[in-house]
Order: sequence, then structure tokens, then C-alpha cells
Amino acid sequence: MRDVVVTDRGPKPIGPYSQGIRANGFLYISGQVALDPQTGEFVGKDIRQQTEKTLENIKGILEGAGSNLHHVVKTTVFLKDINDFAAMNEVYGKYFNQAPPARSTVQVARLPKDALVEIEVIAAS
Repeated sequence: MRDVVVTDRGPKPIGPYSQGIRANGFLYISGQVALDPQTGEFVGKDIRQQTEKTLENIKGILEGAGSNLHHVVKTTVFLKDINDFAAMNEVYGKYFNQAPPARSTVQVARLPKDALVEIEVIAAS
């Protein structure tokens, strides 16, 4: 059994995917970038601004699905440049400051809309 997560608290998908899927007691939130949910326009020119907007989008989707950041058990962070790790990590730590989830962070060649960061999460629902 699976349910599609749809909320206006996060950006509409820009391709054939769902904002998230609820299945077997977990929420699988698709990779998010720094898009404004209302306008679909890109927000932020540096890694700190983009990380913050990306995490706000994730927070909104989780809350729209009846969960929150405290239920996140795993994140995957995709960075355009691994040299941005420290700055991304500083912002990330403000959102996950107690009992942070497991995490993988990798550098990738390119991200949608030329984003500097994309983050996906798995959360208990």
C-alpha cells in the first residue's frame, strides 16, 4: 500500500515524480532544490541560501504529510561542489541539531535547474 504526498507547502514536481510517497510507515520525500513553492522560481544564489530554502521545502512537505523534521531517519545531500560542504553543513545543523538523522553527502556533476544542493529524505510517518 502506498499513498502519494501532495501539498502546496513544497514545490510542484518539475518532472514525472511525486513530492513524496507514504509506504509501510515511512515517508520518502523526493529530492528537493531551492524552488519557491508559490512561484516555481529559484531562490538563493549561494549554498547557504539554497540549503535553507531546500530544507524549508522539505519541512513543508513533511508537515503537509503530517510529519516533521524530528521524524527524519535518513537524508541524502547532493552537492554541485564538495567544497561547499562546510557551509551547507552549518545550515543543515540548524535544522537537525538534536539526534540528527543518518546522512550521505556526495558531489555530483550537475543538479536540476543548476542548483548547488539537492536533498532527499526518508522519515517515519
